[in-house]
Amino acid sequence: MSCFNSDFEISDQVLHASSCVHKLECSHHRFSHLNSIALERKMSKHLLLCFLFFLSFSQLLPSSCFSFSNSTKICPHGQSLALLRFKKSFSIKKYYSDYCELFQLPSYPKTEHWKEGSDCCSWDGVSCDLVTGHVIELDLNCSWLFGTIHSNSTLFLFPHLQRLNLAFNVFYGSSVSVGFGRFSSLTHLNLSNSGFSGLISPEISHLSNLVSLDLSWNDYQEFPQHGFDSLVQNLTKLQKLHLGGISISSIFPISLLNRSSLISLDLFECGLYGRFPDNDIHLPKLELLYLNGNQGLSGNFPRFNENNSLIDLSLSSTNFSGELPASMGNLKSLRTLQLYDCQFSRVDPQFNQQSILGLSGCQFSGSIPSSISNLKSLQILDLSNCQFSGSIPSSISNLKSLQILDLSNCQFSGSIPTSLENLTQITSLSLYGNHFSGKIPNVFYNLRNLISLDLSENNFSGSIPPSIGNLTNLHVLDFSDNQLEGAIPSPENENGFSSLSFVGLGYNLFNGTIPSWLYTLPSLLLLGLSHNKFTGHIGEFQFDSLEKIDLSMNELHGSIPTSIFELGNLSSLYLFSNNLSGVMETSKFEKLRNLNDLDLSNNMLSLTMSVHSNSMLPNIQTLDLSHNNISGMFSWNVGKDTLYRLNLSYNSISGFEMQPWKSMQILDLHSNLLQGPLPTPPNSSFFFSQ
Repeated sequence: MSCFNSDFEISDQVLHASSCVHKLECSHHRFSHLNSIALERKMSKHLLLCFLFFLSFSQLLPSSCFSFSNSTKICPHGQSLALLRFKKSFSIKKYYSDYCELFQLPSYPKTEHWKEGSDCCSWDGVSCDLVTGHVIELDLNCSWLFGTIHSNSTLFLFPHLQRLNLAFNVFYGSSVSVGFGRFSSLTHLNLSNSGFSGLISPEISHLSNLVSLDLSWNDYQEFPQHGFDSLVQNLTKLQKLHLGGISISSIFPISLLNRSSLISLDLFECGLYGRFPDNDIHLPKLELLYLNGNQGLSGNFPRFNENNSLIDLSLSSTNFSGELPASMGNLKSLRTLQLYDCQFSRVDPQFNQQSILGLSGCQFSGSIPSSISNLKSLQILDLSNCQFSGSIPSSISNLKSLQILDLSNCQFSGSIPTSLENLTQITSLSLYGNHFSGKIPNVFYNLRNLISLDLSENNFSGSIPPSIGNLTNLHVLDFSDNQLEGAIPSPENENGFSSLSFVGLGYNLFNGTIPSWLYTLPSLLLLGLSHNKFTGHIGEFQFDSLEKIDLSMNELHGSIPTSIFELGNLSSLYLFSNNLSGVMETSKFEKLRNLNDLDLSNNMLSLTMSVHSNSMLPNIQTLDLSHNNISGMFSWNVGKDTLYRLNLSYNSISGFEMQPWKSMQILDLHSNLLQGPLPTPPNSSFFFSQ
């Protein structure tokens, strides 16, 4: 690997130097070997000239390209002390490591092995000038640093720094202060994802040598008045400018469109407003343009001439409008196009080789553009929340690389084409909220990579196809709100659905008993089978992962299974409108401390109050026990601080023994056998007692 490990090429001269000595690889053993040869023989004139030329640009290279013996120290003592003081001003906390792994960045405490008495130029994350020993680079991204960078930090004692990367640490309480403006030689500055906040010092615009500046994804930051304009005006060498999430509150600076050096421009959610220029964009090197999240920014689709290198474009959540022009065909290199929640209303471009195409939330209508079927490299296609209509073209099967297909909340109709079985790489298929009808085709045998399958809120009829049992990687299965009936297919083997966390089959016409395999899913979080015609007993759940159960509006009978009272993660339990019976002891609810909503209404249940039930259901918010067989004194002091809706109507309750509820808003006690004093609800409550 080349030792020029930077975002962009440094200069033609340095590249010439590196090519001149291309055989001199930047590794310890190779460079040491070169020195030994130089000592033993005379170097050829040509090689010597190349080597001297290489040394003349050594200050641009990281120290990892060179090595020194342990007895040779080139780091000035003052620099070592300053770095050690900088190290001591932070604690080590593994805070952003997950984000680093997401971006495939090595994550470990680089400063941990900085030791007094050793050469700081050999320390992890530190690079020095070969001749002077000055520290010229600090790369401490993903180093687990936790603390505040104060204005008197020893960080600012390195005037020769050319590169500074502090991304993915935690510097809460820190700001981009005046000190950062002292690095006059700085070419690369990355302070992203590190908790900086407050005003950005205007001195940052004095760093006229900056090639790359990334201040994005911090806490609330803002430029002072005219600060952003000064930055754009002064930093004329910029190739990468990432300011995502910083409050700029300005019109889009037209001068940025004249920076032919720009390669990457990210102004996500910066508060830009006004109209984006309609003139052609002449940025031949620009590869990334993010203007998403600037809701006050309007205009037509940006016009790029044929001489462009654009790869990634996002205008999502802006006020851009009009049509997607045919000139989009000029974007030959475009791979990612994201136009979520824009105002575009017409689409007639010739799409090229996009791998991500997101048009969700726009005003498009009509059928899916035929040119989309030609995108052989497309991995993500999101046309959701638009007005697209008609049927899914069978040619969509041409998208062999497709991994995510989202056509939800549109106006599509007809049946699902059987050609979908050719999308063997697909992991997520979302067709909910349309007008699809007919039977669900048996196309899932080859779609074994599916993780999420959502066909809810349509008009599908018939039974679920048996090939669903082949989807062994499935996490989400949602067929709710259709007209499906018959048996629910079992997985192809005993552990076939072990990853399922969401099962939504409610609002259909399923009958018979609940399939036994649904009680054995180790990862299940939500089970929704409401509004069907299931009969029989509720089985015993084998695992305690469940957070929500909805079996309401069926024809289930028998008692509530013991295993439900062992589900400590349960937050919602809906069993209303069945034929459940039996006696419930309030003490059984003791383990359901996370329960927020409990609805057992319209059954034939009775309740026995436990003497030690005062502390049960500490987080309950809604409780409905109406239309049951509860009698006698109601002494279950449940949800004293949290309960805001209680319905005990249509029982045989004679009175209450409890403290008033503090948060009660709706209390329904009518159609009981009440005698004596009633609970006194707060003044804000709706109270029904008759």
